[in-house]
Parts: sequence; structure tokens; C-alpha cells
Amino acid sequence: RQLIAAAMSQDMRGFVVPGADVARAAGLDLGAAGIHLCATPRHANVLIVIGPLPAGLADAASVAYAQMPRPRAILALGAGAVAPLPEADVTGPLTQAGLVAAMADLRGIFAKGAFQSDVTDYDAPALQTRTEFTCPMHPEIVQDEAGNCPICGMNLVPRETAASPHAGHAMPEKDHKMPSDTPAKPMAATHDHSQHAAADTPAQYTCPMHPEVVSDEPGNCPKCGMFLVPAAAKGEHEGHGEGHGHDHGAKADDDHGGHSGHGSGDRKEGIEANFMSMVDMTRDMPASPDGLKMEWIDVPFGPFFPGLPSGLRLDLTLDGDAVATSSAQSAIAERAVLHEGAVKPETFADDLAAMSPLSPTAYRLLACLALERAAGQTVVPDVARACVAAVERERLASHLGWLAGFGTQSGFTWLQTRAATLQLKTRDAAQAEIAALAPEIAALLERVQRTPLLSARLRGIGRLQSSDALSGPVARADGIARDARSDDPVYAGLGFTVYTSSGGDALARLKQRCGEIIQSIDLISKAGTIAQPVPQSIGKVSGIGEAVVETPRGAARLSLTLQDGMVVKAEIGTPTAAHVALIGAVADGQELGDALTAIGSLDISPWEMTV
Repeated sequence: RQLIAAAMSQDMRGFVVPGADVARAAGLDLGAAGIHLCATPRHANVLIVIGPLPAGLADAASVAYAQMPRPRAILALGAGAVAPLPEADVTGPLTQAGLVAAMADLRGIFAKGAFQSDVTDYDAPALQTRTEFTCPMHPEIVQDEAGNCPICGMNLVPRETAASPHAGHAMPEKDHKMPSDTPAKPMAATHDHSQHAAADTPAQYTCPMHPEVVSDEPGNCPKCGMFLVPAAAKGEHEGHGEGHGHDHGAKADDDHGGHSGHGSGDRKEGIEANFMSMVDMTRDMPASPDGLKMEWIDVPFGPFFPGLPSGLRLDLTLDGDAVATSSAQSAIAERAVLHEGAVKPETFADDLAAMSPLSPTAYRLLACLALERAAGQTVVPDVARACVAAVERERLASHLGWLAGFGTQSGFTWLQTRAATLQLKTRDAAQAEIAALAPEIAALLERVQRTPLLSARLRGIGRLQSSDALSGPVARADGIARDARSDDPVYAGLGFTVYTSSGGDALARLKQRCGEIIQSIDLISKAGTIAQPVPQSIGKVSGIGEAVVETPRGAARLSLTLQDGMVVKAEIGTPTAAHVALIGAVADGQELGDALTAIGSLDISPWEMTV
């Protein structure tokens, strides 16, 4: 056991929350620390928590931990309290050095305690369940007690579901809309079973699965082999409730058969008398584009789905392998721009940067510019250029991170590895270091754009029409020269011009980001030094200031109010808030894989959706 535990301590397989994109944005190289990243918690033995865990992701993280096989551990970096997760086994600062030191401690814990007998169970609050009953053929029918389906009469079966209370289980209405060319049909009207078919009507038999098969004698369906049922009985019993018939003979039982409203009676060769054919059961279902009627299912993706932005929850309604409808929301809890009634300018800038871990520099600059304009201050040109260089370095790293995420989603391992490595190298690099990395970055981008399979995979996917809702690279990939940097005098001094592409699809958005990476390298070289934005001393000034900054995902706007040197009011608008509304346009009607690719090409940041 000691030998096995020692070997296990050298095989650290981690599942990262909120996600690998947040870890790279924080400058963490998990691979260099000896961690093999896993796509699912079931393949991991270490849950790695990066930074403070937002309340909206806490339950999801606890579910991920509960799914991990033992021995398992929690490694928290700069996270603080991680409830409802158990207390972290190892903690450390949110730095690469902190990660390396924490991993050394974690290996020691695994080597000594992998086979401990005093293990306590962990029951994630979100996994506590209750029993409800549903119909196997009509999953929309859900009840708190056992019974029969009011549509087909089948016995309801028990299933476990979340412990949160639900209301209106009897027959909830679906939100699925019928296609415009397929009129809705009402369920079969209730028949009066007190009067049977006329005696002189010849008996005919039909297949429940193939109603076009009709025979004058009982037997088997030549297509599927099922027993044929009397056509009259089929017509009389469809759509009724409870079935009480248990007689397997040709004649209905006198005590149970033939009564109005019971849907019971005749039952041939093991076929229930109230059995409905597939034609009857699917008559009210919406038709797919190919004309096939199938039951739509609701499937959630996220908030830790590989290849999608961490914290993004997608709710897709699938019609077979195609997306019928889609919606998205941030799994991160609602957050206010101002945590208190009035805060110091320095605290406000720090808080705004921390609320967007994927692009903190751009939002820090946004806060600084708004503060300066509210206070009527000016900035030294050299300092302004250095701050612009910091934002462009972040844009460079962010676009490389998007390429890494796309590589993960699409299965291009070489792209995921190279882009992630370059993102980490450029994140805190000085101007000279970025210049030295420029040839390597250019070589990667050239390979990306010359890979035929990449172009074929993206061409025509997620095509958007020009509109005012488009912003950032998404707008510029559609040929719209919309960029907040074009109105900035600092950028004008660096010779900035708006770079655009054409096509408006996922391939155009890939090419747009590749072009902007090269553009950012050029702007950094012209700016010279790189420095993080820092608020100036304001004193007891009062005023209102507004600012716009082109973040890696588009223009962000901030309006704030100063009162006696304190920020008392702030309102913000982000590009992601508008791009979330585009998910339906790029996903609905697409095959599932293409829909996920199209959504990923928008580069949505759930952290900005609640800012």
C-alpha cells in the first residue's frame, strides 16, 4: 500500500474550477507543476480551486467533487473559504510558486494517507434527492405520487430528482413551439365505450408500430414482428387513462372490460388494450426539418464544460442531434459594481479588475479613466501609452487563450498546447520579451490559418448578420469597423487603424483574432514600456466621469460619481451582455457540435454578464 500510495502521489490528475481559462489568465502553468488536466471530475483525483469561488459556482463545484473517485483531495489557490466544499487539503497563494509548493505538500498527503480507513462521506447539498414519478413515454408528465399517465395510461415509474421543491407536476405545459407549417393537433377525443362497433363491421387487425399494416386475421406484423391488435380496439382505447384489463384471451374479462373511460378490456397476445401506436404518441410533437417527429429533450451544458467559457451554463433543447432552442446564463451569482455605499477610488479599481479575471487590466484602466475624468485630471502621455501597452498585452494573451480553448473544444491538441504556452509566456512579458516571442507567435498563427481541416470545420458556422448588437472582434469579423480605440488619442498617436475581416462566421472570427494578435504586438512595440494602470490621487473632489475601453471582447462603458473623493455610484455596460443574446442566432437549428463551436467563437465571458 505504501508503494502504491507513493506511485499515486506522482500521478496528479486535476479538475479545475472555475476552469483552465481562469487558471491561465491568472498565470498558472498547471502542466509545469506536474498536473494532468482532466475533462471530467470522474477521471481526476484533485479538485483545483482557482481564486475565490463565486457563490453561483459553489454548488456546481461541490457536485464535481462528489463525482471524483477516492482518494481525492482539494487544492485551493487564493480561494479563501470554499464551502459548501469540505475544507481544502492544501492551500496556497494564487501564484506559480504557490502552486508548486502546494503540489509538493499535496503529494506528501497522498503518499501518507491514500489508504486511510477513517474516511468521511461527503454529501453535496445539490445532490440531495427526492423521488418523483414520470411516464417513460411522456417525460413531461411528472407527479409526486405513483399512478398512471393521463395520456397513454402507462404506469408511472419512480425517478430521483433534486431535492428542491417543484410545483404543478400534473401536466406542465411545454415551451416547445410547433413549426409554422405543422399545425397543432388536439389529443384524441374521449370515446364512449358503452356502445361498441356495429356487429356487421368486419374485424380487422393492425400493427401498433406500423398502422399501414392491416389484416383481416390476427397474426404478426411482417415488418417488425409485433402482434397485430384489433383496429377497433386500437381506435377506441387510444388516449385514455388507467388500464385495468388483465385477460390475455380473446374475450375481455366481464368484470373489467368494456366500461366507459377505463381504456381496458381487449388485450391480444400480451399487448395492452390501451397501447398507443407511435403515430398516436408523436402526433403532437413538433416535426424536425427532415419531417421526422421525435421527443425533444432539454440538456444543460456547463458551467465547467471543456472548451466553453468557465461559468457559462447553456440550456439546449435537442431535436435528435440538432439544437431546437437555446438559452444561456451566467452561473456566477449576481454581483454589484459597488460592494458598499461609498468606496475609495483605489478599492473601486481593484474590485472592478477582480470582477473580470479574464481581462482585469482593461477593466482597471476603465476605472482609472472614469476616475480621472470625474476629477478633471490629465495623464502624462508616457504613462498613458504604457497603460495602453498593458491592455494590448492582455488582448494578445486573451486571444491566444481563446485559441487554446478552441483547440480543446475541437480536439486540435497541438493548437491547445502551443496557444496555452504562448499565452502564459506573454501574460506578464516585458516589451522586449514580446518582441522576441513575435516570430514564434506568427508561426503559430500562420499554421492555424493554413490548416485545411480548421477552415473546413469553421466555414459557414455561426454566421451573423450585421447589427448594432455586434461588438469587438465579433463585429469586426463581419466587416464592421466598430472599435473604441479609434476615438482614443493615445491610440491615434501610435498609428492605430481598425482591422476588419469579412464573412461573419466562426472562421472569420478566428482570422480576426489572429490579425488582432499581430496588431497588438505592433502597438506594444510602438508604445515602448508596459505599466499597469493605477488611479491617481484624487483628494476630496466631486464629479461625474465616463469612460470607454475596448476590452478583448469589445467595448466596455463605465459611468461613476465621485462625492468628496469617494465613489458613491457606478454603472457599467459590457460587450458580453449583448453577445449572450446572439447565442440563439448562431446555435438554433444547428447540429450540436456546430452549435457549441459557434457559441465558443463568440468568446463570451460569464464574469462580465453580472458585472
